[in-house]
Amino acid sequence: MTQGSPQLPDAPWWHEPALQRVIALLGGGDWARLVGGAVRDSLANLPVADVDIATRRQPDWVVRAAEAAGMKAIPTGIAHGTVTLIADGARFEVTTLRRDVTTDGRRATILFSDDWAEDAARRDFTINALYADVASGQIYDPTGGIADLAAGQVRFIGEPARRIDEDHLRILRWFRFFSRFGRGAADIATLELLRAKAPLLRSLSRERVARSEE
Repeated sequence: MTQGSPQLPDAPWWHEPALQRVIALLGGGDWARLVGGAVRDSLANLPVADVDIATRRQPDWVVRAAEAAGMKAIPTGIAHGTVTLIADGARFEVTTLRRDVTTDGRRATILFSDDWAEDAARRDFTINALYADVASGQIYDPTGGIADLAAGQVRFIGEPARRIDEDHLRILRWFRFFSRFGRGAADIATLELLRAKAPLLRSLSRERVARSEE
């Protein structure tokens, strides 16, 4: 984060003791930041329902530390770095920074990372690659998500065709996010690409598509 970087709008949810307890457990802002929807929705003045945390800690370390601190740790997606922590009755998804090694449109082989920019680069849209320091509220925006959110643009990170080939579900996710955050006319080149890639959706299971709508 750099001096003068944007701030997370002040709100009671990010001062909650349970969240502060989890961040402290992980080692503070050098080791853990808020990520994704909670940051995005706060900037858009929308209610925050779920709070996700990105961390440089390895998932096994997260489980051991949480259990030692009296928190419940659920290995919801531990192979991909995600552990659900329950602190004082509140649930938080904690995911280790990662990078994709191989992808086939439905699943990915990943390696854990300690690089925030590397983690951001593998995410789908710029508005979902926003991180925030829970202590100071400073926002880390490596892909230009704040500007896109303000402009009502849903923009793929990096090369759009590659992002879709990595995960075909991103076709549906683009429309979902544009319906919520988009303003004005959609980018014509993006729409043409989504139309051309639409047959890839046949490779996805009904269950995975259904889960994406939850």
